[in-house]
Amino acid sequence: MSPLDSDIAHLLAGSMVLLSFLLLYQDRMFALLNVFAFHAFALAGSVAWQAYLQRAPHLFITALIALLFKGVIIPVALRRIVVRLGIHRSIETVVSIGPTMLFGIALVGLSIVVMLPVTQAEGPFVREDLAFALSVVLLGFLMMVTRRNAVSQVIGFMSLENGLVLAASGARGMPLVVEISVGFSVLIAFMVISIFLFRIRERFDTVDLQALDMSRGEAL
Repeated sequence: MSPLDSDIAHLLAGSMVLLSFLLLYQDRMFALLNVFAFHAFALAGSVAWQAYLQRAPHLFITALIALLFKGVIIPVALRRIVVRLGIHRSIETVVSIGPTMLFGIALVGLSIVVMLPVTQAEGPFVREDLAFALSVVLLGFLMMVTRRNAVSQVIGFMSLENGLVLAASGARGMPLVVEISVGFSVLIAFMVISIFLFRIRERFDTVDLQALDMSRGEAL
């Protein structure tokens, strides 16, 4: 593998980390959906590049699944759901943006500190890509924790899953049947979540999780 090949792979994986920070930064719903689409595009590009480097044609199918489902179908469907349900376009956060971004930087540092020593048996290329992937996973989890809106938590979950796909492709990939099953599992989960959001909106007239807690008498 030439240094240029490695640099391109790191650029694509690193762009996913950057876009994960942009997901954390967004406070408007449509902007969040647009950034998530770019997040999926970066994942598709990274997996496709890994397919080229590893001479693994089945990874091109994984890249295509990410591009179509996560880059196009799911963002467009979520946008229509937001419009149809009349969901509030601003995103409520548990913690303000500044501290959240700082904590995200700390999580990236933690990913590097943890992953590089654990993967010493692997080559530097694989070790660095896995550190990027763990950063994306942790930032997705952070988004789920710090957002009150159900739609933004769905985006956080799917960005977390993007990190898992990035890790699998960087570590010489998964069997094709597993990749296809993961893609369909994400699609089915999205359909269930969509129905869930419609039911919440019909019952409580909101998808803000803080309001749902108040309806159960759990908020002070």
